Amino acid sequence: MPVLTPLAATGLVVVMIGAAVTHARRKEHQMILGNLVLLALAAVVARGRFGPYSF
Repeated sequence: MPVLTPLAATGLVVVMIGAAVTHARRKEHQMILGNLVLLALAAVVARGRFGPYSF
């Protein structure tokens, strides 16, 4: 089901935002970079799969 790909990517974006906030609160600043990389990749997939011109 192709519709699940953008929904899963959007869910992963939300999870990575929560993970970055949690690492910031625990003062684990090195881990935030990894969260942001995964967040960016998931956001690219979500953006590319939603809409009339999805790839």
